[in-house]
Amino acid sequence: MEKISLTIIDWIIIIAYGIGMLLVGFYFSRQNKNAEDYLLGGRGMKSWKVGISLFATMFSAITYLSLPGEMVKHGPMIFIMIFALPFIYYVVAYFFIPFIMRLNVSSAYELLEKRVGKQNRVIASVYFLTMRFLWMSVIIYMVSEKIIIPIMGWSEQTALMVGIVMGIITIIYTSSGGLRSVVLTDVVQSFVLFGGTILAITLIVKDLGSPADIIPKEWPKNWSGWVFFDTDVRVSFLTAFISTFGWYVCTAGSDQMAIQRYLATKDVKAAKRMYLSSVLVNIFVYILLLILGLGLFAYVKIHPEILSGVSIEEGADSLFPKFIAIGLPAGFSGLVLAGLLAAAMSSLSSGINSSSLSIVDDFILHSGAKLMSDKKKIKLAQGISVIIGVVIVFVSLLISNIQGNLLEITFKTSNLFVAPLFVPFFMAMFIKKASPNATFIGTLLSGISAILVSFSNELFNVNISFLWIIPISFIVGISFSIALSYLPFRYGKVISD
Repeated sequence: MEKISLTIIDWIIIIAYGIGMLLVGFYFSRQNKNAEDYLLGGRGMKSWKVGISLFATMFSAITYLSLPGEMVKHGPMIFIMIFALPFIYYVVAYFFIPFIMRLNVSSAYELLEKRVGKQNRVIASVYFLTMRFLWMSVIIYMVSEKIIIPIMGWSEQTALMVGIVMGIITIIYTSSGGLRSVVLTDVVQSFVLFGGTILAITLIVKDLGSPADIIPKEWPKNWSGWVFFDTDVRVSFLTAFISTFGWYVCTAGSDQMAIQRYLATKDVKAAKRMYLSSVLVNIFVYILLLILGLGLFAYVKIHPEILSGVSIEEGADSLFPKFIAIGLPAGFSGLVLAGLLAAAMSSLSSGINSSSLSIVDDFILHSGAKLMSDKKKIKLAQGISVIIGVVIVFVSLLISNIQGNLLEITFKTSNLFVAPLFVPFFMAMFIKKASPNATFIGTLLSGISAILVSFSNELFNVNISFLWIIPISFIVGISFSIALSYLPFRYGKVISD
């Protein structure tokens, strides 16, 4: 495959995009009057904007690339996840949001200390920061290895430098403008992402001749068949449904990036509208990526040269970036490339912002620096944001050692502690007799079980589907936490509201 030759228009689009993000950060740096403005947007932001921001945050460039690749390689079974979203909305909107919004907190993990003790606040913060650092590192790795190299044909060293530059731009506008700049740039980046996906689908359909041509005439041999439930297959309906439900519910009920979005709205009704906006946008984009995956599969049948001599299974993850390289007319490549970078930067910005908030509130201020002024608190959060950016760049260099395609790597790293992080929140919200010590032990065992399931093949030569990481680790954590809390003898003090 020939490397892409970007036109002047393409470079103008990409450079203008980067400059625009920086200007947004500088603009909002003047709007922040206090630490609450910087970290929570003043608790009065518009629901639809925050909802799109939550979508953009959780729907990273990893998902943007991995789902079309998963569709090409294994078929549409993974898109069963769409059916779980209405159930997810009901649980989050009517159980989690009212509980969280009535508490006067700024960090998600403050509420844990109130209900299940300081030790659970600490372990939850550690899980969150570990998970988000890995998540952001995977994004940087993916951008350099799966986007820049296939599209530009550059060396790994040059691609890494591009990833670092992207990280620097994100750090600057995030640390300067706080949550307001994160939300606005997320909205802009989401529309760029929508536009890039729709453009790619349109051009594929035009090349094929008609929309009907993207649908295979017969079921491809490399695609997984329909299976309702089977623990031995990679993806079945029930495992995909349970895993998706578990991921969204656990994330919505425990992840600082999600809870920070609820707290950025003015009340419970606004927070519910915000989450509904996020769910609807998710459904829309999943459908778009399903269509894009079908289109890419049909396109590669007509243009096998896009695979550069490898099989469709081996080249599935890089197929979309390669399509950008040879399938788009001059002038459009910059827009789609900006869309891919937008998906990455929106996730990085939210990850950096929420991680810095967690470090400031859950470790620094919590350890005794409570009299710090708002000005010093903002400066501290900005400095920590820069340090986070440096750390994740270094960690990204190690991600290539993890086995699996993009979707599997995501579950084994950035999704590893999703369920363990939710365990103490579940105990705090729903178990009245939750014991701090019992909850801590259950949360710790949940994290250990997640690691054992995730790396079962490497550790025990046993192949367990990555979709079982969340359900198994959640069941282990909750079972031990509840059982130990209800032992007949006293096992730790129960903290009342």
